[in-house]
Amino acid sequence: MGETLANLKTRAKSIKRDVFILVEAYKHPNTPLYVKILAIIIIAYAFSPIDLIPDFIPIMGYLDDIILIPLGIILVLKLIPKDVLQECRVNAEKAEKVKKKNWIAGTIIILLWVGVLFWVVSLFL
Repeated sequence: MGETLANLKTRAKSIKRDVFILVEAYKHPNTPLYVKILAIIIIAYAFSPIDLIPDFIPIMGYLDDIILIPLGIILVLKLIPKDVLQECRVNAEKAEKVKKKNWIAGTIIILLWVGVLFWVVSLFL
């Protein structure tokens, strides 16, 4: 049981690191536009407090967190050119060492979701 928990923690750290690699790839000038678009979608979804499948739904609620986000990350990482990916890995490691919480980005994502929710509700009313 303890080994499984350690495995999950290691995998979670790996996913978090990969998300920051996607952030670096999005900013890189040699990343193709379609990869940048996919990367920003995955990044926004990974950091968003709102899920495609709500977490309160038994089993299915965590499906997106366990399957969709990692698959999206793997897909985008495979689409990034090798030289750009290597450079992004190095930059992500440097950024992690100087890491600080980015409340501004979190606030923007939350406000975007609130705006979308408000828009959808206003369509029905």
